Amino acid sequence: MSKQVIEFAGEAVGVVVPDAGRLKFVAVKYHVWDLDSRHFRSADEARAAVRQLMVSQRSPLSIPASPVTPATYAAA
Repeated sequence: MSKQVIEFAGEAVGVVVPDAGRLKFVAVKYHVWDLDSRHFRSADEARAAVRQLMVSQRSPLSIPASPVTPATYAAA
């Protein structure tokens, strides 16, 4: 087992490193800080946790309508 980079949406957000027979997540981006030092059975499990955390943190963006941004896109 060796360290592996964990990405979300093409951006490296952390690494998993071997630790006591499991993989320890080391956050390198603030938005995944809640997972720092957490242990996982696999890199895929860590990726799933990152994905779940990121989805739970998302909130709809408020984009005002403008001549460049039609109202239909502003409401999306």
